Amino acid sequence: MFLERSNPMDRLDTLLGIDYPIIVAPMFLISNTKMIKAALDSGVTAAFPALNYRTDKELREAIQDIQSYTDKPFGVNLIVNKSNYKLPAQLKTVVDTKPAFVITSLGNPKETIDACKPLGIKVFCDVIDLEYARKVEALGADMIIAINSRAGGHTGKIPPAELLALLKANVSIPIIAAGGIATASHVQEALDQGAAGVSVGTIFIASEEADVTPEYKQALVDYGEKDIVQTTRLSGSPLTVINTPYVQQIGKDAGWFERILIKNKWLKKYVKMIVALRGIKAIEKAASAATYKTIWCAGPSIEYVHSIRPMRDIVQSLTEGLKK
Repeated sequence: MFLERSNPMDRLDTLLGIDYPIIVAPMFLISNTKMIKAALDSGVTAAFPALNYRTDKELREAIQDIQSYTDKPFGVNLIVNKSNYKLPAQLKTVVDTKPAFVITSLGNPKETIDACKPLGIKVFCDVIDLEYARKVEALGADMIIAINSRAGGHTGKIPPAELLALLKANVSIPIIAAGGIATASHVQEALDQGAAGVSVGTIFIASEEADVTPEYKQALVDYGEKDIVQTTRLSGSPLTVINTPYVQQIGKDAGWFERILIKNKWLKKYVKMIVALRGIKAIEKAASAATYKTIWCAGPSIEYVHSIRPMRDIVQSLTEGLKK
């Protein structure tokens, strides 16, 4: 399915003044300042999750470190739902330090949009369907990031081309395609289908700059698309992980008691918060230390990871031969 290409003036590279319309996606417990700097040096942009930093001081220092290194545009990812009790402090830090853009995920971005846009900070909102895309467009989002069914981490439900076509036909702001993108041909295909840019995550886990265990990086080389499964045990929402023996042992579904509690409208927020915190701890341990409890987040594009490479080489593989 081929749609009209996006207006060149609406493209991500034009909007941000970068060489290529690519975001290195914010990845929980993976993205770091080394990765951001390497991405910016390679002609693309990048973002990192605010939640990768335990304190507001650490978050502020990370933003300022990148800003002292370069004036090229980068972003911060904010979880904007009620379970993120750190959001007020994180948003204040963003307002104070003024990165080029913010990516909002998992909640209502109104407060973030209202705080950032008057300062010239662009706001890109993750969406998985048309209903939410229309809501964030009405709130004033600058772009939407279309999370499709091939995305890693918290994934969408609609296949890439179908989601892009649906959004292109019904919203007027530019769309960044996210999910399953691992090669220059994938990038070009998304642009030809009308995307203003792409967001790429999984393949950068296997970068030299990523501060995860060698075992995690090697898993992206050793496993393939057929080994990616969805689990609700870690956050209460579908999350894509590598189907390691430990994941097989614990199962992919939340326990029956958790499922009952999550259905209770009064308890839902608190139960999901507890489940998510527990899941975060499990993922953090697997990412930062060798352990038999291997829970490694990744998407289907691990199929295209064949070695551990520097960020610049991975970016080059995404940009070689792209049409301007």
